[in-house]
Amino acid sequence: MNQDQPSRGTRKWLVAVAKLLIVVLVVWAIRRTLYDALTQLGEHPLRLKPLWLLAAGGLYLIGLLPCAFFWHRILLALGQHVQLRETLRAYYIGHLGKYVPGKAMVVVIRVGMIRSRQVSASVAAVSVFFETLTMMAVGAFVAAAILATRFREQQFLFLVAVGLMVAAGLPTFPPIFKRLVRALHVSKLDPSIAEKLENLGLGTLLMGWVSIGIGWGVMGLSLWAVLQSMGVSDLEPVGQLPLYTASVSLAMVAGFLSLIPGGAVVREAVLTQLMVPCVGQLAALAAAILLRIVWLVSEMTISGILYFVGTGGLDEGRGARGEG
Repeated sequence: MNQDQPSRGTRKWLVAVAKLLIVVLVVWAIRRTLYDALTQLGEHPLRLKPLWLLAAGGLYLIGLLPCAFFWHRILLALGQHVQLRETLRAYYIGHLGKYVPGKAMVVVIRVGMIRSRQVSASVAAVSVFFETLTMMAVGAFVAAAILATRFREQQFLFLVAVGLMVAAGLPTFPPIFKRLVRALHVSKLDPSIAEKLENLGLGTLLMGWVSIGIGWGVMGLSLWAVLQSMGVSDLEPVGQLPLYTASVSLAMVAGFLSLIPGGAVVREAVLTQLMVPCVGQLAALAAAILLRIVWLVSEMTISGILYFVGTGGLDEGRGARGEG
């Protein structure tokens, strides 16, 4: 018993240090991203309307909700007992990890926040990959469909969208995803993973595609709100929604799959190219940079709220489940 105490104390100490290092790493990455964006924006002075920026941030967070709900649905399908508020909390806070090089920190944060005696860490990690790849595949599909029907002159970007859709979407096809999980030997960590994956069918995937597709449209409105904050006139929220949606979805998917922290530069380059014919070079570039700042600040705000407001309730819930 006495020999066991030091090991427990050591484990707790190591966990605390690991969490602190993760926080430091995320803060450093966010600071760098925010500093670079503000520096770029400073080169293009703007008179902004704050209320429209608040609307843009709110629309972005709402647009992410279908992805969070889809992740929750995946966890339940895989036999994990988790509350929706726990899923939402881990999902939004996990977004801060994408600013750390390699994208792996997203998985680390989400799994670390949601694992318990009733939520397997390995199953949670698998679910994160499935949700994220589905989100990217839907975004690329939406962009490709819009470009093919409304902006046929953007042939190169259309081909890029199709390529990204295949790259992200093919691994999420349930039979292929199950084979990939087996190939990665996840069963060594959770022997029951193969049985749990049988519940992950085309119905769940289809539900995700439909709901996430709507979410991309809402995020497209976030770009429109940013343009409104800049005072760009003659923009329709509905008539030009396909342009906003294609710009945002393709930019975000390309930035994610580039593996560059936060998709820096890649996102701005894609979004600017699509928006230039509509608003001009300067406004398109400024909107792309401002959109990054608005989304980052929104993620930081909602993460802070969910982390500090939800801590007590979640700890009690986990204690009731016997995690201690």
